[in-house]
Amino acid sequence: MRDASLTTSATPTLHLAEFIALMALLTSFVALSLDAMLPALNQIGEDLQAKNLQQVHLTITVFFVGMGLGQLFFGPFADAKGRRATILVGLLIFAAGTLVCMLATSMEMLLYGRVIQAIGVAGPRIASMAIIRDIYVGNAMARVMSFIMMVFILVPMLAPVVGQMVLNAFSWRHIFTLFLLMAIIVGCWFFARQPETLSPSNRSPFSLKQLQASCLVIFRHRGVMGYTLAMGCIFGSFLAYLSASQTIFQTFYKTGHHFPYYFATLAFAVGLASLFNGTMVLRVGMRRLCRVALYGVISFSLIFTAIIHQWEGLPPLWITVITMFCGFFFIGILFGNLNAMAMQPLGNMAGLGAAIIGSISSLLAVPIAMSIDAFIHTTLYPIGVGFIVFMSLAFFAVNYAERD
Repeated sequence: MRDASLTTSATPTLHLAEFIALMALLTSFVALSLDAMLPALNQIGEDLQAKNLQQVHLTITVFFVGMGLGQLFFGPFADAKGRRATILVGLLIFAAGTLVCMLATSMEMLLYGRVIQAIGVAGPRIASMAIIRDIYVGNAMARVMSFIMMVFILVPMLAPVVGQMVLNAFSWRHIFTLFLLMAIIVGCWFFARQPETLSPSNRSPFSLKQLQASCLVIFRHRGVMGYTLAMGCIFGSFLAYLSASQTIFQTFYKTGHHFPYYFATLAFAVGLASLFNGTMVLRVGMRRLCRVALYGVISFSLIFTAIIHQWEGLPPLWITVITMFCGFFFIGILFGNLNAMAMQPLGNMAGLGAAIIGSISSLLAVPIAMSIDAFIHTTLYPIGVGFIVFMSLAFFAVNYAERD
């Protein structure tokens, strides 16, 4: 008998290049929905009369609240109702949230729309990963995922540039028009070309008892919880930067329309780390890479904060970019490896486990990001100190996970 973890439930029906492009677009809705908005945050805050800078930053932060909740729903939904139904429901919810944002007359209305958007975007994200696992396994899956990652890396680099172009030609509301058009185009492409990959005989009826049992397994497993908490701390620190990036580059450094290019440079650091990790992980191992990256990111946090102090809160732009590029490279190594190590003990409950782990880490990251962003007014001190505190907590969480 073949190991269940080494079998697939479907066969490829699309040419590999088309399949990779389609799956990459489905998974990239998250990055597109976040990064394309960044150049418009100041204008959105002015038009909708935001109470303060932190309320503007919430347009990014609350997205992860919705995505955390959405993953909890769509994880078991994808196993019970199939991949196509999951993508359909997810895209419809995403479109509804996009319309709310497009028609928003207040910041509160926009934030509600962002949460709805994020709940919906969890559907394509969960289902696309499940489709890949349905069709490919082992080295074949790793090969497909590496190609998808190469395409996916381009989205955080290009999305702010596209957002800036839309902003220059139209208004911030048409960035949401772009999201809606993308959802329609990708949805039509998917339903026209990709058949269902989970047969009715392989589906698992949704059970609240199963969800509770899975949560108990995760909460009681030292390794899973330790790595998940570490992911939440690291992602929370990174999310604080992501939410405030437009303020940092356009308000503090006065980069104007060049902001997307600085953002793309730092996004490239994370993408470069993903490619590096893909080539090194089989030689060195996940644990060793994570340990080196943790030491690297803590060193970066200390050095960055010292540099900020040296220039009284705001170092020269080129020093900030170079220092953050190095730090984000280490963060890029940690993202994928910590998630893989958290998933490793979960075996047959991998789908539901992925949804729960993703939800816990996202929902933990949001208050961390908000606590850091609340102190960002005129300097980078909160970013530097936030990195020191939460990267150190991530280090302790990994040690907890690996304790015998």
